[in-house]
Amino acid sequence: MENGGGGDIECNKNNKEKEGSVGGEGSYRYWVREATADAAPLPLPKKLSPQEHLPSQPNNLGSVWNTAGTWEEKNLNNWATHRIKELLLSVASLEFSGGKAEIAQVSKCSGDAFLVIVRNKKRVGYTYELTLKVKGEWTVKEEKRMVKGDIDFPEFSFGELDDLQMQVQLNDEKDLSQQDKLQISQDLKLFLQPVREKLLQFEQELKDR
Repeated sequence: MENGGGGDIECNKNNKEKEGSVGGEGSYRYWVREATADAAPLPLPKKLSPQEHLPSQPNNLGSVWNTAGTWEEKNLNNWATHRIKELLLSVASLEFSGGKAEIAQVSKCSGDAFLVIVRNKKRVGYTYELTLKVKGEWTVKEEKRMVKGDIDFPEFSFGELDDLQMQVQLNDEKDLSQQDKLQISQDLKLFLQPVREKLLQFEQELKDR
C-alpha cells in the first residue's frame, strides 16, 4: 500500500513539472478581461444600406465606360450648328439713321465642334463659317427702298471672336448709287457686335457642357 501511494506522489510531481514547462521557450500566454460595469460596450454588428454597399465613384468627366478619364472625344456638330442658328436668329433688328434691317436667315452654318477629355480634364473647341441673309428698308432720295444682302463671316475658331471679320454684299441693287450702296453696307456692318455677343454666348454654353 505504501508503494502505491508513493507512485501517485511521483506521478503528480511529474505532471506539475510538465505544466511548468509550458511557460518556457516557444510558449505564449493570454489574459481575458472580465467585463466590469465601467468597461466600454462591445461593438454591435451594423447592417449596411444599399448605398453603403456600393464602392465610391470618382468624379469622372467622361462616359460611363471611361472610368479612368483617359482620352475621349465627342462630336458636338449637331448641337452646335442648331444652337448657333438659334442664337443668331434671335438677334434683334437694327435701326440706322436712314433705315432699319434684320437677319432673315442663316443660309450657311458649317464647321465642327468637339469636346475632348484627356486625363479627366475637359477641353472644347470649334471652327465655323457663316453666311447671314439680311433684309431692310432704307430711305433713298426720299423714297423707301427694300434692300437685301448677305453678310459673310469667314472661318473663325474658339477664342478668336475678338478678331471676328465680316463682309457685306448687296443683292442686285444696280439702280442704287455707289454712295448709297456704301452707306447701306456700312449700316449692315453694325451687325458685327450683336453677332459677336451671340457667339460668345455659344462659346460659354459649349464650355459648360
